[in-house]
Amino acid sequence: MKLLVTGGAGFIGSAVVRQAVADGHAVINVDCLTYAACLENLASVADDPLYTFEKVDIRDGAALERVFAQHRPDAVMHLAAESHVDRSIDGPGAFIDTNITGTYILLEAALRHWQASGRREGFRFHHISTDEVFGSLGPKGQFTEETPYDPRSPYSASKAASDHLVRAWHHTYGLPVVLTNCSNNYGPFHFPEKLIPVVILNALAGKPIPVYGQGRNVRDWLFVEDHARALLLVVQEGANGRSYNIGGESEIANIDLVHRICAILDRRRPGNAPHDRLIEFVADRPGHDLRYAIDPSRIRDELGWRPSVALDEGLERTVDWYLANEAWWRPLQARQGIGERLGTGR
Repeated sequence: MKLLVTGGAGFIGSAVVRQAVADGHAVINVDCLTYAACLENLASVADDPLYTFEKVDIRDGAALERVFAQHRPDAVMHLAAESHVDRSIDGPGAFIDTNITGTYILLEAALRHWQASGRREGFRFHHISTDEVFGSLGPKGQFTEETPYDPRSPYSASKAASDHLVRAWHHTYGLPVVLTNCSNNYGPFHFPEKLIPVVILNALAGKPIPVYGQGRNVRDWLFVEDHARALLLVVQEGANGRSYNIGGESEIANIDLVHRICAILDRRRPGNAPHDRLIEFVADRPGHDLRYAIDPSRIRDELGWRPSVALDEGLERTVDWYLANEAWWRPLQARQGIGERLGTGR
């Protein structure tokens, strides 16, 4: 296939691009290179003839029209998004602008491309979203594809709105779409403002490891390379108009996750052990959702996908990657907002 991937220089997007090229797909990476983008994520495919980079903002309709006309993709995989909840609390406008308006402009460009190409049956607009659109769970239960939307942060509200737009363009205009909602991703190339990289890098630096509240919030963790394989499966084999929840089947409380990472670092860097002495409980995030958990039975039963990387293995691989790739993460720590406490409210 020829895939147009938006946000392909981001964490999940770059994993999708690398996997797609490895699988033999041609990829057009459309990314405007905001603060969280990193072209170094794509060094392994940068010179591959299957890979093309277009520095384009998804809010620029004219530029998107050119990209679609020039490259004529078989499918769109839409990953471009503002995604950090803390930043959405401090500055929601960027999330409304990119996640809602940007998705609308991209949908319009994709629709015109699909119509101009004779409404090809095999075309797909794959919208990649988050489990956070479903809100917060209590101690039991899991999110399914039928769970009502109940977003609680500006980030999740903007993603919920984009999900609704994609479904509307499918039902109103016939655009062939598939949607996926995933649990928390982690792994190599994870941008240093997110929880797992913060724990690793602060521990290595001997700095306090901040844990919100008492760390009892629970998340389901999905290794990013498993997620990339799931996304490529859905865009090729997912049913038109269908949504699929993608989870890692690895629930854990934040504080227990932090202790596991510290234990790995104790083994890798015993001279600085115990790393959990650096844990510091800080004021909780406003409106912090208690628990997310994904029921992935639909994608398992219909498409045969299951996560292949268990949490302990994935954390070991992630820690080892950061230990081996200081040249990647060190420059990113100078970017705006990294290392600062964000999302304390207004």
